[in-house]
Amino acid sequence: MTLQARRLEGKVALVTGAAQGIGRAIATRLAAEGASVAIADIDREAAARTASEISRAGTAVAVALDVTQLSSAVDAVSYVEREVGPLAILVNNAGWDKVQPFAESDPETWDKVIAVNYRGVIHCCKAAVPGMRQRAAGKIVSISSDAGRVGSSGEAVYAGCKAAVIALSKTLARELARDNINVNVVCPGPTETALLRNAMAGREKLVDAMRRSIPMRRLGQPEDIGGAVAFFASSDADYITGQVLSVSGGLTMVG
Repeated sequence: MTLQARRLEGKVALVTGAAQGIGRAIATRLAAEGASVAIADIDREAAARTASEISRAGTAVAVALDVTQLSSAVDAVSYVEREVGPLAILVNNAGWDKVQPFAESDPETWDKVIAVNYRGVIHCCKAAVPGMRQRAAGKIVSISSDAGRVGSSGEAVYAGCKAAVIALSKTLARELARDNINVNVVCPGPTETALLRNAMAGREKLVDAMRRSIPMRRLGQPEDIGGAVAFFASSDADYITGQVLSVSGGLTMVG
C-alpha cells in the first residue's frame, strides 16, 4: 500500500469478528491505509495474535467483544475511545451460521444466528452512534451477504438476518445523514474462509458447482471484501450512504 493510498490516516476503526477470515482481511486493509484498528473478537487471544501481526506494519490493538451482549459492545467502544481515540469507523463483520434445511433446524440454532448476525449489529451501532453523533462524523459499514439479497438454500434464518441488516442500515443511513454519519453495506458472495470450509465440509461437489456458477469462476477471497470496506470507510465515499455493494464475482446482479 503506497503512501498516496493511505486514505484513513489518523482514523480509528473497530472491526468486529476481526481475529480471522474476512474480518482480519478488513482490519489489515484499514491499517494499511493508515487507520488505527481495534481487532474486536469474542476470542481475545486470537484477536491479540492478529493485532500483533498487523502492528508490524500498522497500528492495531485487541479488544474482547461478544456482540450478542449490548454491555460488551458498549465496553469495547469505551475502551477503544479511551485507549486509542475517538471512533471514526465501525465495521460490523462478526457472523455465525449453521448450514441445514430449515425444516431440520431448531430454535436454539435460530437464536444463535439471530443473536450474532442481527442483534450483534444492533448492539454495536447502539454503542458507537452516540459518540459519532456528538462529533458529527462517522462511517458505519456492515457486512451482510448476498444470501440476504437473493436467498440461499440451507441458510433461511441467516439469510433473513442478513436482509434485516440491509434494512437496518438503510434506515440508519436516513436517520443519521444530518449527523454526517454514512451507513453502507457490503454483501460478500461465497468467500474462502474457515466458516465456509466448515459449513461445506464433505460437500466438495457443491463447492465446485458454486465456483462454476460465478462468472469470474472463482470464490471470493477475504481481501476482496477488505478493499470494498476501505472505500466506504474513506472520504472517497463521503457522499454515499444507504447503499449495498455486492462483492461476488458477478454471481448476483440485482438492480
